[in-house]
Amino acid sequence: MTQPNGGDLLVETLRGLGVDTVFGIVSVHNLPLVEAVDRDLRFVPVRHEAAAVNAADGYARATGRLGCALTSTGTGAGNAAGSLIESLSSGTPVLHITGQIDSEYLGSGRGFIHETKDQLGMLRAVSTHAVTVTDAAAAGDILRDAAARALTAPHGPVSVEWPIDLQFAPQQLTGTPVPVSSPPALPDPALLDEAAALLAAAHRPLVWAGGGANSARPELAALLDALNAGLVTSNSGRGSVPESDERVLGNYATAPAGRALLAEADVLLSVGTHFRSNETADYSLELPSAHIQLDLDPAAPGRVHPATCALHGDAAAVLTALLERISGSGTEPDWPARVRKARNDARSAQRHAIGPQAAVNDAIRDACPPASVIARDVTIPSSTWGNRLLEITDPATNVFPRGGGIGQGLAMGIGAALGRPDTPTVVIAGDGGLAVHLGELLTLAQERPRLTLLVFNDGGYGVLRNMQDTHFPRRSGVDLTTPDFATLAAAVGLPYARIATETDAGRVIKEATASDGPTLVEIDLDALGPMNTPFTPPVKLPSTATGQGGDPR
Repeated sequence: MTQPNGGDLLVETLRGLGVDTVFGIVSVHNLPLVEAVDRDLRFVPVRHEAAAVNAADGYARATGRLGCALTSTGTGAGNAAGSLIESLSSGTPVLHITGQIDSEYLGSGRGFIHETKDQLGMLRAVSTHAVTVTDAAAAGDILRDAAARALTAPHGPVSVEWPIDLQFAPQQLTGTPVPVSSPPALPDPALLDEAAALLAAAHRPLVWAGGGANSARPELAALLDALNAGLVTSNSGRGSVPESDERVLGNYATAPAGRALLAEADVLLSVGTHFRSNETADYSLELPSAHIQLDLDPAAPGRVHPATCALHGDAAAVLTALLERISGSGTEPDWPARVRKARNDARSAQRHAIGPQAAVNDAIRDACPPASVIARDVTIPSSTWGNRLLEITDPATNVFPRGGGIGQGLAMGIGAALGRPDTPTVVIAGDGGLAVHLGELLTLAQERPRLTLLVFNDGGYGVLRNMQDTHFPRRSGVDLTTPDFATLAAAVGLPYARIATETDAGRVIKEATASDGPTLVEIDLDALGPMNTPFTPPVKLPSTATGQGGDPR
């Protein structure tokens, strides 16, 4: 019988965590790992290392399990770095294992093939933790510790570089489980009493849910019930309470209706949100002066907005403790109706602003069951209605690049679709973003997940084009050559469809999502027609660029 090696050790570790799929690119410096995974689990050969991490990230978000990516050393590890930044931004549990040259040559600077300067330092900069396997006997403990770190809230990517000779080295499979971390202690009872008293006395309470609230969905819903409160969310907190719930304003804090509601509220409880710049109008959004901030990161409260009462701890445990202390509510009887009005006003205004694209939004939601993943790249449809109007009922279906990097949506969607094979996945991408990782169309054609890729084709980078047209005298770098998507789809063996009118949307998307495999759908934006309100990104420009004082909003 063949002696187990590092690949078998990796499979044992992943199986113990329920991981059945791994993404990566085979290399001379990870052969035993890929061979074992391909034999005993499912290995998905993506076409770029960045896509391996993105796909592992999407898999982790959609399944709630650990995502795993395998890359080569040197250039391969460097290619993965940008996507590790996304996993770091989103706090996604990803185990990134990269090869390394033979241990005897490490640090010698001989120019060994695939060697790079201070690879571990690079990985430390883009991971929550990075470590080198320096001894075959320690590999099991290092792997299990790395997985445990990735899975410990607030989560994040952990990178392990593994010299190729130590991957091939014999291993003893012990079945040792990955250690489970203990939750943090509850805040001081006096702080909990103070927060509960503020909430119970509120006349117009609001809750702001970020990604940290997704692990406390029942407790969050119960708190809304107890207080008759409304719910604002960040993009990451969408679905923490289903957006079909009329108490949910959603990701509209900076919309006029959202600003007005925040101005009326007398207490805000924020749960697990870091108030990112693009969700707070570059931190200019005004919040109620009474602000209770709950976060797993002890440094988060007060970092962006002042916190009247700072609570550090696990969201589910702390919300439960607050509920136990709230015996009544002082909420004004008409406050829920005012929340509903703000919700309806925000959605109605956006439906008007996006014009014909509202038909695409409606077609996606009509065709897809609630458990369908909606993966979105950075493109105008995502930045407008995809991140707000497109209803989300489960945070695991809300997959998007939280770090804002373009081109990651397709790989994230592939990972999510393979993690949730029983429901269709929809990917919203632009032609410019898709071109960043066009090779992943081959991964899509090879693996054939149940995935509908919606490519919004406007011939370039539409967001920046709108920005330049509004504030600059000429365009620079935004108009791009776009492929014939019908020919491209045929070349890689993908079914193709086109949406050119509002009436096309329902039929085309319904047929595509009903398929048991992938479909590329081109949305011809020139034919469909413009939005009623062109979208420009919510970033400030100096007056020298705009000639008008600097703020394009």
